[in-house]
Amino acid sequence: MFGFLRDAHTRSSQGSGPQPAPVKPGWMQREETIMGTAIHVELWCDDAQKGVQAIDAVMREMHRIDHAMSPYKAASELSRINRDAGKSAVAISAEMFSLLERAQVFSEMSHGAFDLSYAAVGRLYDYRLGKAPDASALHKARQAVGYRHVVLDTHKQTVRFAKPGMCIDLGGFAKGYAVDNAADLLRQFGIKHANVSAGGDSRAIGDRRGRPWSIGVRDPRDPAKVIAILPLEDTSISTSGDYERYFEKGGVRFHHLIDPATGKSPDRVRSVTILGEDGLTTEAYSKCVFVLGVERGLRLVESHAGLDAVIVDASGVLHYSSGFLDPSRPAPLSESPLPRRLQ
Repeated sequence: MFGFLRDAHTRSSQGSGPQPAPVKPGWMQREETIMGTAIHVELWCDDAQKGVQAIDAVMREMHRIDHAMSPYKAASELSRINRDAGKSAVAISAEMFSLLERAQVFSEMSHGAFDLSYAAVGRLYDYRLGKAPDASALHKARQAVGYRHVVLDTHKQTVRFAKPGMCIDLGGFAKGYAVDNAADLLRQFGIKHANVSAGGDSRAIGDRRGRPWSIGVRDPRDPAKVIAILPLEDTSISTSGDYERYFEKGGVRFHHLIDPATGKSPDRVRSVTILGEDGLTTEAYSKCVFVLGVERGLRLVESHAGLDAVIVDASGVLHYSSGFLDPSRPAPLSESPLPRRLQ
């Protein structure tokens, strides 16, 4: 969980929909609920009309991605894949094919910690009703998990599931991808100072007109506490935590982040925040590191140039990647008595 730390005059409005008229040039913002999460856009523009058009374009793109990639919309391309790819190869759009190719790369790189086919297990959990699958149902669903059985044909641009019962979910990086697209749109409108966020994924464009965007990483067990402040410019940031969707039963926390190897929720960390150049990568890595844990996760981050991580482990201890030890880069500022550990 993170949040942009704003001055009073730029603080986010609550609710959704367009801002009240008249719209004035300068700092502008809007928040809507799309893709099941809060989409927030804040930008500086000297031309009020252009600023409104830029925000409109971002919201349209968010809706477009939601309509194409939602597993809950029967008419989405993803739903069509899940209905038909187990029967025969399904022709898909170039955009979807590219995303599935990227997913395979993340899966190989993480040795399966990232796996879109985890959805065969993930769909058995109901976090609103507090229901988890029993051992028999979990075992059966796990047989349908395995990214190597999502078969892509580059020449025909098709996807096929090679195991019965398989399905996929793009939740591992779809919001990060949407934020990337939104940032590109804002640049096309000439916007040089902005941030756009979708739940735990955000992109800072430029700075806040002379100073960095200040992004707070919040305590996974107390949302009112900020445990680290990250000063950022031109950076993507993604946070995955065990507090976003969860229920507890018998002293066990069942949350929406699933280890594809076990079909269960990992319990070695509470939250992972990844910083990098693009949101698709940072969101995917936040999921990978959460599954891998602190040591293996930090080794993975260190092996990829341009990425950094802030991890809160199961004991509440903070761990940072080595990029924060660079004297030329501002280190995270702790605002919590929680112990800190630099890796």
